[in-house]
Amino acid sequence: MSRDFADRLSAIAPSATLAMAAKAAKLRSEGHKVYPFSVGEPDFDTPAHIRDAAKAALDRGATRYTPVTGTPELKAAICTSTEKYRGHKVEPAQIVVSSGAKHALFNLALALYQPGDEVLIPSPFWVSYPEQVRMVGATPVIVPTREQDGFRLRPEVLQDALSPRTKAIILCTPSNPTGAAYSKKDLLPLLEVLRKTDVYIIVDEIYADLVYDGFVHASLPSFASEFRDRTIIVDGVSKTFAMTGWRIGWTITSNSLAKAIDIVQSQSTTNAAAISQAAAVAALNGPRAELEVMRRHFSERRVVMVEGLRSLPGVSCRMPEGAFYAFPDVRGLFGKKHRGVELVTDHDVANWLLDEVHVASVAGEPFGAPGYLRFSYACAECDIREALDNMRNAIARLD
Repeated sequence: MSRDFADRLSAIAPSATLAMAAKAAKLRSEGHKVYPFSVGEPDFDTPAHIRDAAKAALDRGATRYTPVTGTPELKAAICTSTEKYRGHKVEPAQIVVSSGAKHALFNLALALYQPGDEVLIPSPFWVSYPEQVRMVGATPVIVPTREQDGFRLRPEVLQDALSPRTKAIILCTPSNPTGAAYSKKDLLPLLEVLRKTDVYIIVDEIYADLVYDGFVHASLPSFASEFRDRTIIVDGVSKTFAMTGWRIGWTITSNSLAKAIDIVQSQSTTNAAAISQAAAVAALNGPRAELEVMRRHFSERRVVMVEGLRSLPGVSCRMPEGAFYAFPDVRGLFGKKHRGVELVTDHDVANWLLDEVHVASVAGEPFGAPGYLRFSYACAECDIREALDNMRNAIARLD
């Protein structure tokens, strides 16, 4: 790191997901077919009615600054959608619209954490959670979960992780990278532990609409009103409506915290893009038929991916409740050799798969889960089947 750069950068790791995507892109530029299981992005187009709304907004002059915390129209749509699909009422003053859910989380880090604070993060975790905490000088405390518990945090483990310095806990449900999700029954014991504290509860619900097999997403404020003043919901349109590039996310918080986030955002991005906000209004207020089609395809691909991974020698995989990720345990491949080179870590396995059969995954270690890989199944089913066949053949060639 250059001596001219801020010291805080020395504590920050680059995104493992984007690093693998860059390696895959290089192979693709060289003319190879790459199986794109590394990036968490729906492969569907943004629905036409949303794109049409953006065009109409452009034509009527939606090219200027908006209020820092979002347009009144988008805030109203978020209020309506939250009540209808998350089961709790919110007011516009509780909402801050940002340039994506990742930006919403970074706003939170700047507004909420400071040196000396600890933030509890169950592992496996999305790679940006601990890095954003470190970036503002606070300390991420990684709290382990177990696959046999469905990668869900146990209350006794949460209790042991708490300290007088604990400022917040971050839950992601459904989870990136595991696809695990918390039901109301799962959340209640955790709330009993947190009831004795003043810890903020940050819940990332960006995948909440992508659940399968009858699983019912439980949004914490819908059944735990006594925690509302310290519950922070992070959400957005990226995953549900195939709108990753539009960059619209938001936080729902107490009024006082929303004002603090307003201050942070007013001195950084000012507002999210006006045209994107108009598109998000159309997404939230419009028909959801295409969402149901996307969810059905994700559910079908999930079964193909997980059952295919389970069929591979040395690999096991849990069936996820939501999102669009499979998270197989590949430790059964450790000790195998490829052209005399031993596979020792999940990074070795991920790089071997990319080099040997052009399957792009992400190693589990950056997610806090060494020995696992993350596979996104947000891609064509035929590619999933073909990649699994190629992986099976590659494993058979290992010594």
